[in-house]
Amino acid sequence: MTFESRNDILQSMIESLHPLLDQYDLDDIGIYEEEGEGDEYYMGYTFRKNGKVFMINMPYVKNRHGELAPKQQEWTIQEKEGEAKGFQSLDEAFHTVTEEWLH
Repeated sequence: MTFESRNDILQSMIESLHPLLDQYDLDDIGIYEEEGEGDEYYMGYTFRKNGKVFMINMPYVKNRHGELAPKQQEWTIQEKEGEAKGFQSLDEAFHTVTEEWLH
């Protein structure tokens, strides 16, 4: 398991905001972070498309130095009606929302 600083992960995510906004024709997009129980941490994106709000995140493990490593390479989509898990890539998760759920 390879750990990185939260700031390095966050910087990479910030750099991807504009490309994701354009690629998926989103209304807006931001960073999503949530501290879970124990060593659990979640990072991902919150975005709006066609007036609906979604969150796409991946679980991380936080070590005693505050560094993060992916717990599993699996993305989860959350929305008002529930969630769907098991997406192997960020692109697959975004595609599912923008091309399948909203059509």
